[in-house]
Amino acid sequence: MRQPTESEPRWTAYMAACAIPLLQISLPAPLRPKAIWVLPVVAVLLIVGTFVTHRLRRYRLNEAFGYGLETVLTLSTFFSLFHLVRALVYGTRGEVSGPDLLGSSALLWVANVLIFALWYWRLDAGGPNRRDERGHHRHGAFLFPQMQMTEEEVGEVWRPGFVDYLFLAFNTSTAFSPTDAAPLDRGAKIAMMVQALISLTIIALVAARGVNIL
Repeated sequence: MRQPTESEPRWTAYMAACAIPLLQISLPAPLRPKAIWVLPVVAVLLIVGTFVTHRLRRYRLNEAFGYGLETVLTLSTFFSLFHLVRALVYGTRGEVSGPDLLGSSALLWVANVLIFALWYWRLDAGGPNRRDERGHHRHGAFLFPQMQMTEEEVGEVWRPGFVDYLFLAFNTSTAFSPTDAAPLDRGAKIAMMVQALISLTIIALVAARGVNIL
């Protein structure tokens, strides 16, 4: 079997990881961690660590930096999501205006998509480093359409990249179900359920707020 000659470009994943702290610091003060600059600084250090270790082919260390980065981003995003849901349900006593709450909901909805895209990308089939070592992608937690095609039909040695997982995460948050790629692994199914539930909660509470039900 023909082997891939180049590793997957990582710049799209790095951009997503950089975008999440920027979304966080754009939130109103009651919805974000008090030490506003800690998250961006930590995120940048971890992103630099993942970049350097990948270039040096220190793959175990690269995975450690990657898991650390995504854990930090996940915890900070869930912190803001918790405070957003509480604000939408119980109000903010004037600390955050209605338009700011709606804008914050949109920002955190996007952050939720990016977070889960990064996790899908990091965990599927052993992660990007192990996918780089293989040829045509045949086995993983998700069944992509290209996995059922031959190399001749696809026209290249195909492996999913970050954009494929971003599309998967976007569809999960909008359709609340798999569209392009079906989950095969139980862990992937649970992750997609959690992501869809978070997205549905944000959308439902924003809609309720918009028509003054709450």
